[in-house]
Amino acid sequence: VLYLGASSGTTASHVSDIVGGKGKVFCVEFAHRPMLDLLKLCELRKNMLPFLADARLPETYASIGKVDVAYQDVAQPDQERILIVNADKFLKKGDAAYIAIKSQSIDVAKKPETVYAESIRLLSARFDILEQYQLDPFDVHHLFVACRMK
Repeated sequence: VLYLGASSGTTASHVSDIVGGKGKVFCVEFAHRPMLDLLKLCELRKNMLPFLADARLPETYASIGKVDVAYQDVAQPDQERILIVNADKFLKKGDAAYIAIKSQSIDVAKKPETVYAESIRLLSARFDILEQYQLDPFDVHHLFVACRMK
């Protein structure tokens, strides 16, 4: 699993549990402070591998090779593009991708539903959209999307 925006590793550790000892979670994080916590966690979880890198630049961690699943959890205005460029590099047709669309990180002036619709439109060019879940009230203004690479 390629995990983009791993932060301190809390959610990535759940993914680590799911993939088990035979799987790997490649954790990409750009911010130095959460990376310190992620490094400590990766020492305990041998199937988690940390990369201090910008998720917008997949060539900087291209050494991981192909993966089966990509999960984009980066809070940036270009969230969809980040997933697309990583999927193009690391996924093959039919592979799964997931994204947590954070509408307020994309455009705080627009209604979340408007942001979600535009995000889905952008993602649909490269992915089949399988499922969508609004995460309110747990994560307000977030939409979780499950996709499959076209």
